[in-house]
Amino acid sequence: MLDYKNEITKIIQDYEFSGVCLVKQGGKVVYHDAHGYAHRGFKVKNTIHTRFDTASITKLFTTVATLQLVDKGKIQLEDKLLDILKLEDTTISKDVAIYHLLTHTSGIGDDVDEDAGEDYEELFKSKPNYTVRKIVDHLPHFIHNPSVFRPGEGCRYNNAAFILLGLVIEKITHENYMEYIKSNIFERAGMTSTEFCSMDGIYENVAEGYGKLVNDSGIEIGVRKNIYSFPPIGEPSSGAHTTANDLNRFFLKLKSGEMLSKNLTEELFNPKEKYVEEKNEAIMMGYGFEFLIDKTGEIQSMYKEGFNVGVENVLSYHPESDTVIVILANTNLNVMEMESKIRALV
Repeated sequence: MLDYKNEITKIIQDYEFSGVCLVKQGGKVVYHDAHGYAHRGFKVKNTIHTRFDTASITKLFTTVATLQLVDKGKIQLEDKLLDILKLEDTTISKDVAIYHLLTHTSGIGDDVDEDAGEDYEELFKSKPNYTVRKIVDHLPHFIHNPSVFRPGEGCRYNNAAFILLGLVIEKITHENYMEYIKSNIFERAGMTSTEFCSMDGIYENVAEGYGKLVNDSGIEIGVRKNIYSFPPIGEPSSGAHTTANDLNRFFLKLKSGEMLSKNLTEELFNPKEKYVEEKNEAIMMGYGFEFLIDKTGEIQSMYKEGFNVGVENVLSYHPESDTVIVILANTNLNVMEMESKIRALV
């Protein structure tokens, strides 16, 4: 196996990277190193043990927990959401099923339309972010929004779908979502450094998040903490904190079939719905994961990224070379471009 350390380091330095990068190929570590600061004020450096906000990678934990309930016969993919939750006074279609929520094909109005470039921070200009701490606190952000399309008749990235899946998990299991995820995902996968950390709590080895500071003219003049950019604690669509090692461990447990049945493991590792199509490749949605498909129909990679102010990360797997790439950052950069360059190298 070639030594890629110097080449990967050069790629990372081009992005003024602050975070941790882990690359494993054929089960062997190709690169694992930390850069930048976990706390800029006290000049505390990131280490490979630093925990980072995962943003939307959290959706994978919610996905697997939901599929575990399918495995147990507690729910079915065809079950209708409103038959389970009994939500009243909502614009959500009665035809939305669990499958639609998992694959971004529900068509429900989202809290923020990321595909249209809307800014999640805007939600908290009139409502303090610290008032949103429970899953139900997120419902007013979207349950009255108009649908974008009928369930199953389109594919559009959707955060609200996973908030609803979290409520389904609570309703079916009669347990708090975070406690259920801790027992059935984190502990089962051996993710000993992973938990939902709050911004106003005290936790060891957690990186602060730093977004761009701009003046009234829109010119970047520095960095700022992201403590007012989104709710202080995560939920089913975003916000669990983990290390690169733990995230890699989670993926390998999925790949080995230790988290789900053989059938649902196979389903998880295969794309379901067309999301974006270009001349030579396409992106398809699966259960939680996204898939890059080449023009021959082969899977080039499966991945999940996460973005928030002061948070950028990606977990990707490339079957041809059996390569896992984990990048966790506590600043905003172009993490997907960085991942693409590393992928091309290895």
